[in-house]
Amino acid sequence: MVWNQAAFIKEWIGYHAWLGVRRWFVYDNNSDDGLKDVIDELEEQNYNVTRHVWPWVKWQEAGFSHYVLRARDECRWIGFFDVDEFYYLPRPKNSVAGDDGRGALRGIVDSVTSTSPTVGEIRADCHSFGPSGLTKSPEEGVTLGYTCRMKNPERHKSIVRPEAVDDTLMNQVHHFMLKKEFEKKTLSRSKAVINHYKYQVWDAFKAKFNRRVSTYVVDWQENQNEKSRDRAPGLGTEAIEPLDWHKRFCQVWDTRLRDYVLANLGDPDTGFVPWGSIL
Repeated sequence: MVWNQAAFIKEWIGYHAWLGVRRWFVYDNNSDDGLKDVIDELEEQNYNVTRHVWPWVKWQEAGFSHYVLRARDECRWIGFFDVDEFYYLPRPKNSVAGDDGRGALRGIVDSVTSTSPTVGEIRADCHSFGPSGLTKSPEEGVTLGYTCRMKNPERHKSIVRPEAVDDTLMNQVHHFMLKKEFEKKTLSRSKAVINHYKYQVWDAFKAKFNRRVSTYVVDWQENQNEKSRDRAPGLGTEAIEPLDWHKRFCQVWDTRLRDYVLANLGDPDTGFVPWGSIL
């Protein structure tokens, strides 16, 4: 579910398609930045993307339930993650030369399917990244530009089997209620984590402040639920840039996904990644 993410969706789809995602359902939450045109362009490039208009703000759970019903006839597993969230899959220690990780996410899901038939949901922990010292959005994309994060993971995101979802379709955005005969599986961080580029440069984050599709903060400008993790810690209720914003949320420098993308998707001759120039 996205709002005004036209500038970022090519990177998100291009990268995850390389990891093995084959089908895309984009819920457009009243975008006015040319998102439809970008999705049409991706369709022309043979990405299997469908845009669905979802005009209701703060109705993310309902949108996800709707998505389960739409996708269950086409997909064996369906994932729920945002345009600022990217899977990072560390290469196994016993990987061989030439094993570049293409299709690795699909490989993980297929492995769970074959070995654990009662697993209905696969979870991965999320690392929240900060502005990483930047003051303007990185032209090379978020996976290459943002490299500093909070130390401890925050929340998780899930991939589910449609037939495992409870008939009520109840969910809490990050996971679904499952039928009694199914269980969840949390991947070890050595196998998969999600880089959540949550706190980007101020201009990008400010747009979220006044019109963010968050479940537990109805209006960021009101003094309610101030401790919710849907808020930025210490920011308060006004969209005023703190002087040290570019330094915040930076406890650990983490270039693993940047290095992974450059090694596998960067063209050594032209300096380009599929969604734009590296330098």
